Amino acid sequence: MNSEKLALLLTREMPYGKYKGRVVADLPGHYLGWFAREGFPSGELGGLIALMYELDHNDLRSLLDPLRKARS
Repeated sequence: MNSEKLALLLTREMPYGKYKGRVVADLPGHYLGWFAREGFPSGELGGLIALMYELDHNDLRSLLDPLRKARS
């Protein structure tokens, strides 16, 4: 895991669906779990959603807190 991908979680927005416009880092856990069961999209977006799923599933969302603070 590198810091550039973590930073992308805070900037990349969902381009479609119920959570369109919401950054990947703010997607709810149940939605991330749905992707894990049904399959992640291809490409960069899928990789970011998979990374966010792992952070959420392992209760590591707090790793993003320093990056959030740095952005504000």
